Amino acid sequence: MVSANVTGLVLTTIVFLSKIINAKNIVCYYGTWATYRNGNGKFVVDNIDPFLCTHLIYAFVGINANGTIRVLDPWLDLEDNWGLGTMRQFNDLKNSNHKLKTLVAVGGWNEGSEKFSTVAESPILRKRFAQDAARFCSYHGFDGLDVDWEYPAQRDGDPTVDRENFVLFLADLREEFSNRGLLLTAAVAATESSASISYNIPEVSKYLDFINVMAYDLHGPWESKTGHNAPLFVGLHDNTTNKMQLNVKSSISYWLHQGVPARKIMLGVAFYGRSFTLRSNSEHGVGAPTSGPGQAGQYTYESGFLGYNEICEKLIVDKWNQNWDADQKVPYAYSGNQWVGFDNDESLSLKCDFVDQYELGGVMLWSIETDDFHGRCGEKFTLLNTLNSKLFGSTASTVATTSMQPSTTTNDSAPTWSTSPVETTVTTTVSTSTITQSTSTTSGEFVCVTTGYFRDPENCAKFYYCDKTSRYDFECPAGLVYDPENLICNWSNVVEC
Repeated sequence: MVSANVTGLVLTTIVFLSKIINAKNIVCYYGTWATYRNGNGKFVVDNIDPFLCTHLIYAFVGINANGTIRVLDPWLDLEDNWGLGTMRQFNDLKNSNHKLKTLVAVGGWNEGSEKFSTVAESPILRKRFAQDAARFCSYHGFDGLDVDWEYPAQRDGDPTVDRENFVLFLADLREEFSNRGLLLTAAVAATESSASISYNIPEVSKYLDFINVMAYDLHGPWESKTGHNAPLFVGLHDNTTNKMQLNVKSSISYWLHQGVPARKIMLGVAFYGRSFTLRSNSEHGVGAPTSGPGQAGQYTYESGFLGYNEICEKLIVDKWNQNWDADQKVPYAYSGNQWVGFDNDESLSLKCDFVDQYELGGVMLWSIETDDFHGRCGEKFTLLNTLNSKLFGSTASTVATTSMQPSTTTNDSAPTWSTSPVETTVTTTVSTSTITQSTSTTSGEFVCVTTGYFRDPENCAKFYYCDKTSRYDFECPAGLVYDPENLICNWSNVVEC
């Protein structure tokens, strides 16, 4: 007969192992350009709570067509030439939380597809990139690489070969990264209509430690009617086969049905909303006619996009109306002719329940800097704390990650990676002005004529963004000037001023 003590030990062991096997991850992207935002929107590494994420991903670095990594913002990313050294600060967060893992993301929407396609097609370039990326991660202290190719066989990629070349690209990375104990992950399109074009999913999943499924941007101001950014379920207006794919459940179900182990899937959630301008103030439900993107927010300055930190202030300060879509299990808000679909504590709680129900590996969030990190609307990092509370039963993650491999220290000498001009800008002020049909006034003040970015005619470090109602004032970091050809802050010696 087995003693009660032994039985109790066995049961305790089973429960413990079950918790380890079912442990969840919270994967947080950090959009580094938030360093340049204005006022309460400015977000630097010091604002990150290293205990609220199991993994932090630094976004972004670029890829060169010769198969090497490209640093996009050397002044921000590196310490060379009196730079800010944000990469080092980012990886130093592991000194506070030794369980934290950090990765660097290569690609992103702005990086496009063409250079990825070029590298993935060549065995020589694939190998070179794998070696360079591994050296880059080891040298800067990252635990791995997140591949954000948006998207294979789409945009300016090659639709005839990218799908299979992406598998080869990941296979070469996997071989090199395994030798160094580095993680390899990818951010992928969520819906069947896009993923089926870009990915041989069973093969792709073999080489990745986990897969960040971007289950957001499912509706947005590129459409003519209001729609949720990331609905959990099918809605009343989803009356075609394609529309019925545009929700979290359908997207994740597709990936699971392709044979991906559930534990490898991180459900992507959005800490932002997609906004619209309504045609009529009186029609403000889901599916209401729209005339274009919503107005830019006071921190992110992107039409059709509002960070949660901007949305919650509109709800509390500007008294926007908030409704709940009972079918799709997500909120939306409106005021006058402005409308936004987003996620809040309640909808994220339901998505965490979905993660548990389907035994997924956890959640991925884009992105940490648009949470209410100052707590201006309530609790600091309210959305991120909701994820922690639901997945871990606490507001600070102490659960060991399940997909990690120990990183290996190497003795790489200081390498030289290519850099590109600074792609982001320092925001100093936001001023509103009535747009007239003149570019100059008697006072010499710059006056908007049309929509777009414009350099100040007297100070090359200053520039403006003009929209239909306002002028936004910007100034580049010290030593940089605005490059009107490339629409970036750039080194003064390469810009005619």
